[in-house]
Amino acid sequence: MPEQVSDADLRAEILRIAEQRGSSKTLCPSDAARSIGGDTWRELMPSARRIAFELAAEGLVDVTQHGDRVESDVRGPIRIRWVDEPAQEGLSLTPSESP
Repeated sequence: MPEQVSDADLRAEILRIAEQRGSSKTLCPSDAARSIGGDTWRELMPSARRIAFELAAEGLVDVTQHGDRVESDVRGPIRIRWVDEPAQEGLSLTPSESP
């Protein structure tokens, strides 16, 4: 992975693009890698794919192939789709107010 691009940068870019496109559209991990990786985007692909599945495990996105959700051991091209409502109970993307 290029030194100038961290996993946190790639994670943030995947989330940014996915949220921008919404749950009715998908993105390829390469969209995020190209967006922040410049000429070295191909080096980011293993990390982009891994991070996509980490985000799916957190319930923030779905990872799909041919429209069906898939597990991290799937081979071939995948797509990432924003999840409007996080799947995990108690998961909050914004801090809650204290009583």
